[in-house]
Amino acid sequence: MSISIVFKRLFLLTFICSVNLSVNAQTIENKNDSLHSDEPVILTFGVVPQQAASTLARLWSPVFEVMSQNANFQLRFATARDIPTFEKRLAQGEYDIAYMNPYHYTVFHDSVGYQALVKQKGKQIKGIIVVRKDSPIQTLDELESQLLAYPAPAAFAASVLPRANLKLKNIETQVKYVGSHDSVYLAVAQGLVAAGGGVQRTFKTMDKQITEQLRVLWVTPGYTPHAIAFHPRVPKSLIEEVQLKMLELTSSIEGREALDRLGFSRFEQASNSDWDDVRALGLGSFSKPLEQAKEGKGKSHNMEDR
Repeated sequence: MSISIVFKRLFLLTFICSVNLSVNAQTIENKNDSLHSDEPVILTFGVVPQQAASTLARLWSPVFEVMSQNANFQLRFATARDIPTFEKRLAQGEYDIAYMNPYHYTVFHDSVGYQALVKQKGKQIKGIIVVRKDSPIQTLDELESQLLAYPAPAAFAASVLPRANLKLKNIETQVKYVGSHDSVYLAVAQGLVAAGGGVQRTFKTMDKQITEQLRVLWVTPGYTPHAIAFHPRVPKSLIEEVQLKMLELTSSIEGREALDRLGFSRFEQASNSDWDDVRALGLGSFSKPLEQAKEGKGKSHNMEDR
């Protein structure tokens, strides 16, 4: 490669980096400038793509509408086509505020600086491990060296929690990702795997002809639920207002109805240490978000496992 080509590429790289820095700086400056004007600040609110974007927008938009009334901000709904894309956008700090799963929070708090804002009050996430009803397996220890099915590497309750707890108990198993909760239950019922990971909600809604052949071997301990967190570039005054609006949603009929449609009861103030239970799982040896797509192609779109 000639020296001139090398210099051209270095110049192009430097130019791209300077443009990105300028854009981010301008975004932050615009938000701060808006605080001194009569126009509300637009905050991009990213929602983990647990369902189709149209469905998520329909569920979250009423909450945003109630919160934005008589406020100095307006919340703009955003999501991504899939989990890896959502993770990339978190890594790039594209969302001012984001609703993310517990594992995502521990990773992107450290790498990007996202800070906890609120979480669901009185909510805990749990996973389950199921086996065939006629299986001789009665304890977790008997899963040693067995083949277990999971929906996808990044499925928190249905995959990360069972795998992490088995690891904590020094139980080594083989892993197969099958793409969905339903596929896990079907694989276990057909005897293709010894056991599989899921959540109670999807187990209860699965075809009864399948679940009648299965039994729940074990339920994981409960863990802190999804986080709503903010990017450090967002001015403190705005974040305090957003947090107050979220905590006060249940004080109005419209707010309670919006939360009910979303399937939430109420929010409570959150702090970074709330997710220490997830950190204690020792997920350092697990592949990080953005790497997980390389482990398997399956994606789960169930509400509780992302």
